[in-house]
Amino acid sequence: MQLSDYIINSSTPLLNAMEIMDSNGKGIVYVCDENKLKGSLTDGDIRRHILKNGNIKLPVFEIANHHPIYLNYQDQYKANEIMELHKIRSIPILNDDDEIIDIVFIRENKQSFRAQLEIPVVIMAGGKGTRLYPYTQILPKPLIPIGEKTITEHIMDRFEEFGCKHFDIIVNYKKNFIKSYFLDHEYPKDITFIEEDKYLGTGGGLKLLEGRYSSSFFMSNCDILIEEDYSAILNFHQEKKNLVTMICAVKNITIPYGTVDVSDSGQVISLNEKPQISFITNTGFYVLEPEFLHEIPQNTFIHITDVIQRCIDKGKRIGMYPIYEDHWLDMGQLDELEKMRQKLKS
Repeated sequence: MQLSDYIINSSTPLLNAMEIMDSNGKGIVYVCDENKLKGSLTDGDIRRHILKNGNIKLPVFEIANHHPIYLNYQDQYKANEIMELHKIRSIPILNDDDEIIDIVFIRENKQSFRAQLEIPVVIMAGGKGTRLYPYTQILPKPLIPIGEKTITEHIMDRFEEFGCKHFDIIVNYKKNFIKSYFLDHEYPKDITFIEEDKYLGTGGGLKLLEGRYSSSFFMSNCDILIEEDYSAILNFHQEKKNLVTMICAVKNITIPYGTVDVSDSGQVISLNEKPQISFITNTGFYVLEPEFLHEIPQNTFIHITDVIQRCIDKGKRIGMYPIYEDHWLDMGQLDELEKMRQKLKS
């Protein structure tokens, strides 16, 4: 561990802090000026800020915790006791000049912290995957290999880590190919295949499940992986009493050109060299309540996003759970497919 992986200065933009936090994998950074502790920032702080529609280009000092818990180097033997008392996972150790000289992290077994959710999962696997031609002209998208497993197996493995064992897979295109693969699999999973007679879209296909569920359930497209704490997502959904919670990624794109701002009279106001644009995008991963299925028209092709918009227009509770961009792997297009392979390989 290098201290520099966990320390930022107070003027660091929030976006950069998110990248550093994602890179160090601990969900926290400490805000320092001249190595003197000024505050702390966690992924929870960032998530709450985003949910309030906060500006993600602000300097971190504006949303940091300015009174973080710390220990003097003479008391560092108390670190685990203090972390357990305050339910925190790390604590900085300071010298007499308030400079960070070490950071102690709580010892934990990640598996033991994972709640066993035991709620159903719907995987939308009925589409043709046209953006992945020519691969999907031969192999259906749910069976495209990512390393030694298909993308669908990777998705199910993630859910099984959190105790979700039953999967309802909606199939259409090359459905017999998909069914045969899993029915003949060496390691069988608890799967029910729901067959579309015609293409119904990500919304219309869900209508086929009406009446099957009595509690919250997850839904995932078959071309994404979300590397997050699914129990935290479910708790958020239920605490907010949402009909739908959309898991959304905070994306940051650098325009590869200099842009020009122009006044109404045609005068150049300013030049911006390779500006960055930040936005929140839908990942294709949701937590849904059974009542949502009542909002879907019968036997109609419709996308889930169109159904969600109808619910918004009716004033129903539609929530958003923000995640880091790198925690969303999408193989919907050929270049993204290769990125997913490289990420999982590493």
